[in-house]
Amino acid sequence: MPSQPSPLDAEDLRIRVHKELETFLETQQPVLDAVGDELLPILDAARSLLTGGKRLRPAFAYWGWRGAGGDDCPEIVRAVAALEFLQACALIHDDVMDDSDTRRGQPSAHRKFAGLHRTAQWSGSPDSFGTGAAILLGDLTLTWADEMLFSSPLPQEALVRAKPVYDRMRTELMAGQYLDLLEQARGGGSVERALRVARYKAAKYTVEGPLHLGATLAGAPPELLTAFSAYGIPLGEAFQLRDDVLGVFGDPQVTGKPAGDDLREGKRTVLVAVAEERSTPSQQATLNRHLGDPHLTAEGVDNLRSLIEETGALSFVEELIVSLVDQSHRALDSLPQPAHGVLDDLTYAATRRAE
Repeated sequence: MPSQPSPLDAEDLRIRVHKELETFLETQQPVLDAVGDELLPILDAARSLLTGGKRLRPAFAYWGWRGAGGDDCPEIVRAVAALEFLQACALIHDDVMDDSDTRRGQPSAHRKFAGLHRTAQWSGSPDSFGTGAAILLGDLTLTWADEMLFSSPLPQEALVRAKPVYDRMRTELMAGQYLDLLEQARGGGSVERALRVARYKAAKYTVEGPLHLGATLAGAPPELLTAFSAYGIPLGEAFQLRDDVLGVFGDPQVTGKPAGDDLREGKRTVLVAVAEERSTPSQQATLNRHLGDPHLTAEGVDNLRSLIEETGALSFVEELIVSLVDQSHRALDSLPQPAHGVLDDLTYAATRRAE
């Protein structure tokens, strides 16, 4: 029987994933250099974004592989590291759609490219240039995700077997992003609709999808995939709900984004949906006036935070997170070692309060 992983395994995996990403980017540099040295900012922007992050998606994919009987090997680390490029694509495009200024404590990609345009004093609109360049960078990281995964030295039959899982992950992610845009355009709706956005925009491709990808690469039987879903779907939803709470109440030094940024962007999260359902006419007027205001002041952010707390929306979401995590924990009992122990730790990593 395989030995129980030590607490150091999670950090060791992060280091190995980072090395694989660096190695892959090194192989891409001569490809871009052959086009022209003007592409250097593209590579720098990708490398900068990929430096941070928890590496949760590669971790869940790796332990899906191990849970299905796969051995630790460099080949699987390279394969699962590709999910960081998929995540980079989602973040870059999400920042463009939300017109976000920062990401992980740095200027977002479209802001960086707009700054490059201004510094060089090129013609045209710096902001339009920044948006276009960021969209292309997001497309490029999506391309690199495919290339890194399918050039992995894992057996070809394993890669072919896993491709439908990977394809579904990408489709559901883009569908969830569209639903997010749609909810903002509609002005929000029910808690149920907000939960659907959370499930498809982030939950499924953060936990369940990576678990299924790793397990399918290892040839997992259907019953194990079902067990991973029972664990992964509620945990993924709890992860997104925690992210939503941090988007309103989080410390910018921890989240890497300005305080209350989700409120300025008008994000129609579960937190906001519950607040709207429970608000008085006066509170609803305050929500309508301030939510989605890109120039919302710190005082306005504080007012909306107070409203969200007063309506009980924050307590509701915190209780829902606890319930979903409990559901996920119960599902762990049906999962094999060594994955069981590490997934227990990852449950905390994905949903902890970072305040």
